[in-house]
Amino acid sequence: MRRIPLSRRSHITGFQPLLTGTAEHESALERDFVARTSFLDPAASIISQPCTLRFHDGLRARRYTPDFLVRASNGRSRLIEVKYRAEVYEHWDRYRRAFACARDWAREHGATFRIATERFIRDAALDNAKRLLPLRRAPCDAEVAALLLAAVRAEKAPTFEGVLAASPVSRPVALSTLWRLIARGALQVDLRAPIRSGTPLWLP
Repeated sequence: MRRIPLSRRSHITGFQPLLTGTAEHESALERDFVARTSFLDPAASIISQPCTLRFHDGLRARRYTPDFLVRASNGRSRLIEVKYRAEVYEHWDRYRRAFACARDWAREHGATFRIATERFIRDAALDNAKRLLPLRRAPCDAEVAALLLAAVRAEKAPTFEGVLAASPVSRPVALSTLWRLIARGALQVDLRAPIRSGTPLWLP
């Protein structure tokens, strides 16, 4: 593996603890990719800079190191390059042979190669991750949680606002507990969509 170099923008270079280990990142976009991926699939393995590929660009020998290898909990593997969309378009002639080499490597190792830009990464799922990840280990009142879960069971088609309205406790307490239950997975929603008052809720 290639060592991640020190960066003058040290606040961007960093590490993220995961259930499966630690993922390193070199940029804000890479940081967001790791957060989004681990949020949607906590059991995923995210390996930073997993391999260095060597290829020839004409007569010139070149090297290329993809950003991540993601092994999802469903068994699928993806070799990922994280780039801003404008950079991909601007430097496509320079990148295309490296990306072709990455596709070949991925195919040989039972994976797929993907370029993840800000259009894919910075979506509703990332917004939800930023809000919910800090709440996964936040304390949660067990009695209030039980009341909210009972309200979900009692509703024919429970929604975020419907469960709050049916709660016998004060709205601020119910609201904070509801967010914690969603963060922990005790209540489920579509994490790839914005969470609003009409968002459906269901039990795992």
